[in-house]
Amino acid sequence: MIEFSDVTFAYARTVPERAAGVSHIDLAVPQGSCVLVCGPSGCGKTTLTRLANGLAPTFFPGALSGRVVIDGRDCAQMHSWEVAFSVGSVFQNPRTQFFNVDSTGEVAFALESCSTPEGEIRERVAKTMDDLGIRHLADRNIFSLSGGEKQRIAFASVWAARPTNLVLDEPTSNLDMAAIMDLRSYVARAKASGTSVLVAEHRLWWLAGIADEVVVMDGGRIVRRFSPQEFASLSAQEVAALGLRAQSLAEVEAAAPVCGQGSSRAREAAKPRPGEPSQSEAEPRASEGYRAEAGLEVHGVRAGYRKREVLRGVDLSASAGEVIALVGRNGAGKSTLSRAICGLAKSSGGYRLFGEEAGERERLARSSMVFQDVNYQLFADSTAAEVVFGMGRNRARTVDAEGILSSLGLSDVADRHPATLSGGQKQRLAVASCVAAGKDVLAFDEPTSGLDLASMRRVAGLIRRLAAEGRVVLVVTHDLEFIACACDRAIELSGGAVTGTYDVAGGLDDIRRALFAGTQFEGLGG
Repeated sequence: MIEFSDVTFAYARTVPERAAGVSHIDLAVPQGSCVLVCGPSGCGKTTLTRLANGLAPTFFPGALSGRVVIDGRDCAQMHSWEVAFSVGSVFQNPRTQFFNVDSTGEVAFALESCSTPEGEIRERVAKTMDDLGIRHLADRNIFSLSGGEKQRIAFASVWAARPTNLVLDEPTSNLDMAAIMDLRSYVARAKASGTSVLVAEHRLWWLAGIADEVVVMDGGRIVRRFSPQEFASLSAQEVAALGLRAQSLAEVEAAAPVCGQGSSRAREAAKPRPGEPSQSEAEPRASEGYRAEAGLEVHGVRAGYRKREVLRGVDLSASAGEVIALVGRNGAGKSTLSRAICGLAKSSGGYRLFGEEAGERERLARSSMVFQDVNYQLFADSTAAEVVFGMGRNRARTVDAEGILSSLGLSDVADRHPATLSGGQKQRLAVASCVAAGKDVLAFDEPTSGLDLASMRRVAGLIRRLAAEGRVVLVVTHDLEFIACACDRAIELSGGAVTGTYDVAGGLDDIRRALFAGTQFEGLGG
């Protein structure tokens, strides 16, 4: 059980990556229950998870008052290793919690740290992988796994240690729908076994029927509490007014008023809050009449890593002015295809840009990409400088860095070092840099990872405007809300090949089926 009694915490100035602090938190996560903590970016969710697992103030120093109690013991009186044995944590970026190069060794790591007998370690690792359906990920190089596969390994490493409490911070950020449904079953299983589960999350729909309490934070404080029944009874407009994403799949279409989709309740929720970008600010979709020339053509593209073939003869085309979502299971080849198109991954096959053959160097010069893990592409010593990093002086002078940052809600952090930004802010900064580059082909790999409703709408509106300027825009995503809000078509990949193409304007049903293929999602659609 996790208990917060009048907890207030403020980070020390020496902490490089400061999240929002929290004030006067009173909250209990009883055994066998799940508490969902949600709210706009910067509301204090991450800090709450750090207090629950002892990282604050041990690893993230600061001033703490009040009591955090873990299984009846004051966390302040416990050693770090004692807290770690009692509280298992899965972070938004699983790479930050890995200690091994191979997947099986990572799952075994916590057990080895507890001096568990070797035979028991082998047995529990095998059982954990079987229980979670990830036996196919055994003995793999962690660096060869997709983002979603890494997240599954992170959860497995925690689950194998059998903690009495689980803390999950944005666990679905990089997961496909099937993996999210698996995570849903994992959380349900943890609850049934008596484990306390605390989840900080922007995506809410997957916890319908699982969460026993919904806690909304803003400004470091708890501002609302709901039972599951009370939360489900909120109108879509009321949910959006709290700065939250759709609470059920039925309301995902609230993000797509330009498609004319959704119920009146959904259309009501699509109305922006004061200060948020409206859908009218986004340019018209290419599917609503204007179709430009084929900006990108891909024929028979193959690519792989070491001896494993990832892409198996991919054919696709994209018009200038279109926003295309690349969807499919984790490991289907979406990120590899994006990198190959941008000239960042070796591949064979044919590419044409705006009617002309384009080799690897040509594609590299005319493309820009935002990676799934944006920490790999942030280099400057300030947010403002990052926007124009690597450009020549003449090009940098023509870029409206201030305007780009403002459009993404980053003006207030323009002078901050990128390393001090939150995960969502880093994501938006990488998007800003991609926009400033002004290339013909733009690829975004999970650009809405860790973004709240307002930030997602900002990114969607900006991407629509980029497409309207005649660029080719590809977005690797599992985010159905974002697809509904920003994309013209969805191209499904499976096993390294294109298996379906769906027009967003024709409705979301086919895209839902593609995203949820092989899962049981009935009852979550509302």
